[in-house]
Amino acid sequence: MNTGIVQIYYGDGRGKSTAAMGRALQAAGEGKQVFVIHYLKGKMEEEAQFMKKLEPQIKVFRFEKDDATYESLSPEEKLDAQMNIKNGVNFARKVLVTGECDLLVLDEILGLVDTGLLEKDELLALLDSRTDSMDVIMTGRTMDESIRGCADEIYRIESEK
Repeated sequence: MNTGIVQIYYGDGRGKSTAAMGRALQAAGEGKQVFVIHYLKGKMEEEAQFMKKLEPQIKVFRFEKDDATYESLSPEEKLDAQMNIKNGVNFARKVLVTGECDLLVLDEILGLVDTGLLEKDELLALLDSRTDSMDVIMTGRTMDESIRGCADEIYRIESEK
């Protein structure tokens, strides 16, 4: 039985990634090792420079090489990005299986399901492969109902005004 928890932050509102990073900071403050993997956001150069200051307690990974977000890429650029994203998913699988960290934040992984870059069954299999004590946070705009059952806590974030 897993003792770690799975949290989902989803919705159209802003702040999902911010909430996930807040939990990551809290976990790091508790002495836990935290990994964050960003998907669909491009390189995020300015944020990446700041995040480097949080190492080694929080390690941040990006596998996309383009500055632009995935949606704004040309069809040719998307093909390259898809391979990089797949590498990022494979890295997440390795981290989940080996238990390299206490908290793994998969930022915008639900967006991979939305765009068809990751099948729902693949995401569920990823989560099933995690070590017992690892916590996982997933973010994205929408959450497929089939994913609901794998979560211990779900937070819907929406804009009110």
